[in-house]
Amino acid sequence: MFLQSASATGPDPFTKSTARAPDTSQSPAPLPSPTGSVDPNATRSVSGSAAGLYGGTRKTASCDVEQQVRFLADEPAKNAAFASVLGLRAEEVPAYLRGLTPLQLRVDTRVTNHGFKSGSPTSYQAVLQAGTAVLVDDHGVPRVRCACGNPLTPPVAQKSPKTTGTPWPGFQPSQVVVVAPSVTTVNVFVVYDPEDNGWFAREAGDTGTKDKETPPPTASPSPTVSDSVTDSPSPSPDSPSPPPPPSSPATETSEPRSPERPPSDPATGGTETGPTTPDGTTPDVTTPDGTTPDGTTNGTTPEGPTGRTPPDGTTDGPTTNGTNGTTPEGPTDQPGQ
Repeated sequence: MFLQSASATGPDPFTKSTARAPDTSQSPAPLPSPTGSVDPNATRSVSGSAAGLYGGTRKTASCDVEQQVRFLADEPAKNAAFASVLGLRAEEVPAYLRGLTPLQLRVDTRVTNHGFKSGSPTSYQAVLQAGTAVLVDDHGVPRVRCACGNPLTPPVAQKSPKTTGTPWPGFQPSQVVVVAPSVTTVNVFVVYDPEDNGWFAREAGDTGTKDKETPPPTASPSPTVSDSVTDSPSPSPDSPSPPPPPSSPATETSEPRSPERPPSDPATGGTETGPTTPDGTTPDVTTPDGTTPDGTTNGTTPEGPTGRTPPDGTTDGPTTNGTNGTTPEGPTDQPGQ
């Protein structure tokens, strides 16, 4: 599992960065500690509609969406690979990107990240640092990492994964979350602005032109903790925390999921799911450094959260030369350096 800092491009980027410079001086938003006898390695899930889950600057988009559209349009092979990861047709990508909302993560967040190498998409498990600029869909799920243009999908469940990359100040495994899709469509995101310690409302799909000040929510985001053990990274030093991010549900509608939006894998209850074998066990998942969570080399690649096949017929698991059955090379850009 790759620890990916907010400003690092990372391995095999789809495009040049379209992100506004992240403010990594802000400590991750604190979340309530689990109560009762919850396994410390259990998955922590936060609804994509939770107020205060995302941050940003009022009247300023965290990502240049039009530039992202142009970068992909200029390289049809990358555009087609990007579309395949998210279950889209190549011609749907521009409208899809313009329907996403540019925001910044306020909590270190687990995802499946996807690079582009040898004509095909790769995939690897990652933790994105708080402060990372992302494009978010209308159920509150991060779908694009703007520093590299990579498509994002929900994470694959792992037991005691090994971490690679450099932990950043304030990184705590117990504070890493998975964003679960909201049950209903999010019309307005309630966003924390660290530059003025204020709050504003941003309409879904807007780049900041319609931002309005809004009163702060009344409670901190409350993660749902699953019963399954999925994560066990090594701890790292703590750092001071900013003011707690109050939270209340963002404005939602009761509309069903839009069919053009790719579904997210984790249930809203917080249980993180991944591919299973016929006997019901979780298969080995290869990490970016080419090892399975127990440190052995895995000769197979995970199916990935979407299970779709790229245009060249390979699986959308990690590849090194466009063929199936190999793992991606380790990250060439070390985060946090």
